[in-house]
Amino acid sequence: MSRKGWLEYVVTQEDAGLTVEQIARQKLSVSGRMLQRLTRSKGILLNRKSPYLQRQVKAGDRVLVRVAERQQQREGTSETDGAREAARIPVSILYEDEHLLVADKPAGMLVHPVREGQNGTLVHALAAYLRDKGEQAGVHPVHRLDKETSGAILLAKSGYGHQLADRLLREGGIKREYLAVASGVVEKEADTITAPIGRDPRHPTRRRVIDGGDPAVTHYEVIARAEEATLVRVWLETGRTHQIRVHFQHIGHPLVGDAMYGGNSRLLRRQALHAWRLSFVHPVSGDEIVCTARMPEDMTSLVTRLRL
Repeated sequence: MSRKGWLEYVVTQEDAGLTVEQIARQKLSVSGRMLQRLTRSKGILLNRKSPYLQRQVKAGDRVLVRVAERQQQREGTSETDGAREAARIPVSILYEDEHLLVADKPAGMLVHPVREGQNGTLVHALAAYLRDKGEQAGVHPVHRLDKETSGAILLAKSGYGHQLADRLLREGGIKREYLAVASGVVEKEADTITAPIGRDPRHPTRRRVIDGGDPAVTHYEVIARAEEATLVRVWLETGRTHQIRVHFQHIGHPLVGDAMYGGNSRLLRRQALHAWRLSFVHPVSGDEIVCTARMPEDMTSLVTRLRL
């Protein structure tokens, strides 16, 4: 059960005798690190009072855990300036509740700053969006998309939400599907690419298929073919950096527009890759959440021109 900024659990007869700490960890999935933070800030309550964590509970007791973040806005900081700049960039919200948010990231936008003072990122834009709604929530990316990749991305609005979603990601509970335009004619109707990925020693950011790299598995199926390119649906079993881009280069079909991996940038000025569908079972409510992001105009135009 949730109330504004807090998560509440009513102790059952079966739970009687457990400690407050056990209820927080086992029933509300609070990590050890978060438990320490909550204890210091009086973020755990038993029947509206701050308890000892080892106190035993009885049926009917109410254990509350604060899940909303306390933030103080610092005027004049680069974060504030970045949020103001990003507020001018429209970002569609595909799903939102008190814990999680799914956004449709535009191509050309970084998910978060990669160096000090960097502005105009998705995190900045969403911080501005939440602030305008009067929410003092954080923005925590659960996974990432490359700067030039568009589409659905999951973020958490609190440390608690991030902890739950990160566990879901590690356990394979977040399903991500992409639409991509690959160069040339991909002959197989469907296939799985299994090839380890590591850093390219000759380039600071590029990746490559390499012996001893991290295991990487990519599934795809062909949607349509044309003379110059193939439209494919892609889904991942692993989430390595540049995985789809590297794997399609590896099989001889780099993504259209992906200059880093040998794609033809004459047809598109960025890699033709869009995260179109994201689904998961909500870690708090248990509901199935399915979000779809419409293909952006540049890729739609490309598909039309190529007659895919």
